[in-house]
Amino acid sequence: MKRGMVDSSEGKAALVLTGGGARAAYQMGVLLAIREIWGRRPGNPFPILCGTSAGAINAVALATSAHDFSAGVRRVAWIWRNFHVHQVYRASLGALIETGLRFGSALLFGWLIRQTPRSLLDNTPLANLLLRTLDLKNIDRAIAAGFLHAVSVTASGYSSGESLAFFQAAPEVQGWRRAHRLGVREEITIPHLMASSAIPFVFPAMKINREYFGDGSMRQLAPISPAIHMGADRILVIGSGRRSEEGRRRSEGYPSLAQIAGHALSSIFLDGLAVDLERLERINSTLKAMSAGQRETAGIKLRPLETLVIAPSQRLDTIASRHRNALPTALRNVLRGVGAMRREGSTLLSYILFEPGYTRSLMQLGFRDAMVKEAEIRAFLRLPGGPQKDPKRHRGADKNVL
Repeated sequence: MKRGMVDSSEGKAALVLTGGGARAAYQMGVLLAIREIWGRRPGNPFPILCGTSAGAINAVALATSAHDFSAGVRRVAWIWRNFHVHQVYRASLGALIETGLRFGSALLFGWLIRQTPRSLLDNTPLANLLLRTLDLKNIDRAIAAGFLHAVSVTASGYSSGESLAFFQAAPEVQGWRRAHRLGVREEITIPHLMASSAIPFVFPAMKINREYFGDGSMRQLAPISPAIHMGADRILVIGSGRRSEEGRRRSEGYPSLAQIAGHALSSIFLDGLAVDLERLERINSTLKAMSAGQRETAGIKLRPLETLVIAPSQRLDTIASRHRNALPTALRNVLRGVGAMRREGSTLLSYILFEPGYTRSLMQLGFRDAMVKEAEIRAFLRLPGGPQKDPKRHRGADKNVL
């Protein structure tokens, strides 16, 4: 076993982080809880890291610190805890007018000036933040030292319509091709992260090699697939939305632009994962009904996969609506015009509200949700012992940790 590698006698554990813009702060709350459960043990509990959209940024940030899981989580959590909108996209009045006019003129007169509308927001600040905070050379170092087996970033090709998982991994990991999705070995760079998190219409697409790519959650038919292809036997998935939402409510009027946009984003970020998890649960149930000998006789090469899913116990759009006034004034006025400042438009708000009050609330929720599943997390990580007998010990712990 290489120096620093976690004992993999029971298979490799993978961490799958989904998309969701500002909602990805919830992931860091969960990871802070896992950090506390993991304690001072050496090594990296997740030798396989897979991320999409904002989850790709979190996954790669953890990969660059794979030699010290605890320090890596703490460092990334600090950024999320102190996030502001201006660190992700330009939100001043001048910037919003500039991008709005450019988008509108290209939309109306693109045929004349031969210009295609690009995006509603300029996310150059995010690219600069990633350049300052991530040392991507550490990924190869971590793989060589045995702290990391593989890391992947998923993006969606606008020309091919395919979902590409760009990965860096140990030599034995091979690329793959399935219907409308493939895995490509390639050194992960800042453009890969910007492409994976390029929410359609909101942020600009990025060109990688010969094709423009957008948010990896688009057309991602099997979000868990990269982890399986890279050798995972156990998969922990941290979602960014509830797997079952509330029932239908009476509509009082025509849906606002914000409500329609929020619905579209939820379809992109949440639906694919829910379907993939249902499919995986169904396959697992079928395989567990057969013995290994029966599967071999039938020529079935699939194997049951252990999965653990941690998802928000509360609606994140409801939390976002409580923090809407934290946004810069100019941005609030723009969002008010499209209905995002009303209750029914808060879903859109939940994806773009990069402000500390909101991100800290999501981190606290993630911490609490994970601690409720402490026994399951310990079993997943193959750690001895169970949860503390007194669940009240975590009521104040999340505030101290966060």
